[in-house]
Amino acid sequence: MPQKEEQHFITEKIKDKPLNKKKLLGKGTATIGYAILFGIVSCLVFCGLKPIVEPLFEPKQEPWIGIGKDTPKQEPETGDTLADQEKEQETQPDVNEKKEQENKTVYITEKQSMTLEDYQLLQNQLYRIGNEVNKSVVTVTGVKEGKDIFDSSYEATGEASGLIIGKSSKDLLVLTEYDVIADVKSIRVTFINNDTQNAKLKRYDRNTGIAVLSVPLEKIAQQTMDQVEIAVLGNSTNLRQGRMVVALGSPLGTSYSILTGNITSVTNTITTEDRNYTVFTTNIVTNAKGNGVLVNTDGEVIGLYLKSSAIQKEQNTLTAVSISELQEIIELLSNGVPVPYIGIKGSTVTEAISEEYDIPKGVYIKEAVVNSPAMTAGLQNGDVIVAMDGTQVMTMDDYQEKLMTFQKGDKIKITAHRQQTKGYKKFTSTIEVGVLR
Repeated sequence: MPQKEEQHFITEKIKDKPLNKKKLLGKGTATIGYAILFGIVSCLVFCGLKPIVEPLFEPKQEPWIGIGKDTPKQEPETGDTLADQEKEQETQPDVNEKKEQENKTVYITEKQSMTLEDYQLLQNQLYRIGNEVNKSVVTVTGVKEGKDIFDSSYEATGEASGLIIGKSSKDLLVLTEYDVIADVKSIRVTFINNDTQNAKLKRYDRNTGIAVLSVPLEKIAQQTMDQVEIAVLGNSTNLRQGRMVVALGSPLGTSYSILTGNITSVTNTITTEDRNYTVFTTNIVTNAKGNGVLVNTDGEVIGLYLKSSAIQKEQNTLTAVSISELQEIIELLSNGVPVPYIGIKGSTVTEAISEEYDIPKGVYIKEAVVNSPAMTAGLQNGDVIVAMDGTQVMTMDDYQEKLMTFQKGDKIKITAHRQQTKGYKKFTSTIEVGVLR
């Protein structure tokens, strides 16, 4: 009997399941759709959470505190006559407006003597201005520790006036003199209502002797904030002789004093390292302990008078540094940025000086300060700077303006002339910008 052939499973041929292209296409389309949907949802979630998550990983930067820079403005000459004013009005194009103005304006042409009552009214008005601006004035106290001859510890204090110049999101900013808070254990600021708060040094400038302090807003009572004001820094570029001014702070060493007087001179200057400043003299009596601010009749601060100013110690009448020429420095200090420093004391070589002494026009170096970046780079007394990083420098104003565009550590190319046996010879030098300590 023939044997039956056995069928084994392993020898059977398994056929592939037919490919369903329609179903596969549907799955692929669904997958792509899900991917797109996931991407859109992820993007929306990321954008929504970004403002919340970023501050947790990145330090929040304070917005720049702007102080501003003044530009010269024209003030009427003190010698303007009534005829000049009428002539100026006649040049206006709108005749109807001119006639309307003339109908409203009353001119007093008869000379009248000023009585004592008039003088008192004037003084009262000036004192009202002073009392209003005093809301921006504070008393700054520096506390130092020391030891007496018996090795017993004690605290010594120094005081100076300060000025509220701005406000950040966290702090109230106060401008004061650096000497009173140098190397101190603590700093206190007392406001006009006698509220006293601790303060910290934000940044100082050794060259001018000014410093900016910060007082935490969260520590200042709302009642105090309602009574103080941020000072308005005025334009002092065109200040003239004879202008009435008010001295605030401590002109005679007593806080919140008010003295009145007039500007007697606006042509003096004081030379410091890298900058020349205009100083205003007045007929207001002061002493070596006095410091504070000079205010115009609009209630704007136009000058600072400082204990540390060399010119102040040479006379007994108040002398103030032009606030317009300090604004760039104050702005840097308010933002915690160091003031760029090269270290020369210079003056402008004018056209007349250039022709008379055969000196190239530019900035004449009267002194390259010892151990300054300028001296380290090889600049010497008598050199004449004519360019900085390719920018022409013809005056001290040009030099100061260009210097303020640099930061500590920047390397700049100085082009200058040096006197040789056969006249001046041009040379270049590379200087690394520093900070005056």
